[in-house]
Amino acid sequence: MKKHIKIIISLCILAFCSIPAFSQQITKFGVVDTAKVYNAYFRNSAAVRNYEKKKAEFQEEINKQVEAIKKLQKKKLDYENAGNDAQAMKTEAEITKKTDYLTEYTNAKNVELESMQKTLQNSDEFYKKLYNTLAKIAESGSYSMILSLQESNAILWYSSSVDITNQVIQELGL
Repeated sequence: MKKHIKIIISLCILAFCSIPAFSQQITKFGVVDTAKVYNAYFRNSAAVRNYEKKKAEFQEEINKQVEAIKKLQKKKLDYENAGNDAQAMKTEAEITKKTDYLTEYTNAKNVELESMQKTLQNSDEFYKKLYNTLAKIAESGSYSMILSLQESNAILWYSSSVDITNQVIQELGL
């Protein structure tokens, strides 16, 4: 009986002593804003300048179309206030037509821009450097896992203390 009690006491002491060892093994996560790293990496490349130029051109066209729609809406309101219902209806049809065009244009250009951005982001050279840098930071910082803010819809909140984006940009020499 004494032998069993000694074994139980020994197991209890062993379990009690191992609690600090287990409690110190906290999983450490990091997050990276890969879009920010991407922008820093490609800031001066011709492909990104082309992307930014197209984006600005598309936005300029969108702004122009929005302004035209606003003018038509004002015109329609003036017709309604003047009691000219026929012209107001005609203007309403024109507004609808321009709004539909703007929606289609915006959707098409967003798809085009997303495609251009994915092509840029899928650069093998960029990702090789990024993954090597992430591995280096993860190992030196004792991170168990590094998550991308863009690639995971599961990240609902994170503390800025785990954001290593600027460290990644620094390590890449950008």
